[in-house]
Amino acid sequence: MFNKSRRKIILSIMGSLALLFVVTLSVIMLASYREIRMQNNRMLERYAELYSLDGPSGSQEGPGNMPDGQNPGMPADWDGHGRDPKGDPRMDERTDYRLATFYAVAIQDDGTVLAVDTGEKTIYSEEELTALAVKLLAEGRTAGRTGNLAYLISRKNGYSLVAFMDNTVTESSLSMLLRNVLIIGGAAMIALFFISLVLANRIIRPLEENDRKQKQFISDASHELKTPVAVIGVNAEMLSRELEENEWLSNIRYENERMGELVKQLLDLSRAENAEIPSEQVDFSRVVTGETLAFDSLAFDRGKTILSDIEEGIRVTGSQTQLTQLVSVLLDNAIRHSTGNEIEVSLKTQGHAHVLNVINEGEEIPPEKLAHLFDRFYRVDEARNSDGQHYGLGLAIAKAVAEKHGGQIGVTCRDGKVCFTVSLPKK
Repeated sequence: MFNKSRRKIILSIMGSLALLFVVTLSVIMLASYREIRMQNNRMLERYAELYSLDGPSGSQEGPGNMPDGQNPGMPADWDGHGRDPKGDPRMDERTDYRLATFYAVAIQDDGTVLAVDTGEKTIYSEEELTALAVKLLAEGRTAGRTGNLAYLISRKNGYSLVAFMDNTVTESSLSMLLRNVLIIGGAAMIALFFISLVLANRIIRPLEENDRKQKQFISDASHELKTPVAVIGVNAEMLSRELEENEWLSNIRYENERMGELVKQLLDLSRAENAEIPSEQVDFSRVVTGETLAFDSLAFDRGKTILSDIEEGIRVTGSQTQLTQLVSVLLDNAIRHSTGNEIEVSLKTQGHAHVLNVINEGEEIPPEKLAHLFDRFYRVDEARNSDGQHYGLGLAIAKAVAEKHGGQIGVTCRDGKVCFTVSLPKK
């Protein structure tokens, strides 16, 4: 049980860390990418706004052909300090704007190319930029991205300007950032996995030891009680033969029988949890059918009918005795707690598992109580379950048997029906 708990704790920790890592990385990357794109768009808009076919002397120089000391797209009277002569802020003190690479193609409405600015770079030729600008104009878009270029199309005085900004460096930086974060984050996740493994072992070890001691105590106490209970039963029987019917003696015999049944169930629970199951092939279909027939008379006495739908030839590996006890517990539980007249029992093969369902009509069980149905000595309704020889160990035994055979057991409660489901692996 605690090996499963350890795995669940480790998987839970690692899952939480992985989710946190992925979410954090995604937020960082999206925020960074969004901020960079917005910044680049602002610079591209400023470049297009400042673009002019007229150079400082009114010549047809593009922004990329400005005299020394002036940046592409800057007007001739730029003062070199991030402000224009009128004092309006224009990309104030932005070194990245001055270092960015811009391209531009000015095209008249009749298709005449007025100017091509390659930014004094040889990455893209004038022919390539012209062909790309014509294509973008034909598509009718005003802004977007193509490859590593962000583009903006704006109308100027009598012509259209297709401005480009080269984002190659930005994309490379983002890719490098992502790669480094993945490498470092992956290494950190591996380190955290082993740290979590060590911490989980340290956390679970005392609990495992406590659970082992508890199970050992139950087993030892049950064995020790078995003998005195048997002796009391024999002595009570001998006294009943010598004495007349006696109220006090009857009480002794009744309580001794209850104690004997409790000891028997404790021993069954101990065996189910601790004993190694034999690796024998069990005809589970036959086991379920046999127990269903055995409980038919009990169901009939209580005015109920067992409806069975059992697939033939289902075999599992394990202990026939324990599997019989598992089915017996579920049928006894269904008959005792059913509020209707019918109890459904089905055994089918579903996927890679054999699935046993025992369904009875019953009172609605609150979700907080459903989670504790398989706990030792737990009873949903003390008043309803205190009679007879039932001590809240039956479902705990059923769970131990199912898990010992590599399966699992669960319960659902909806639409006025309570369904216990046992799933056992095929092999």
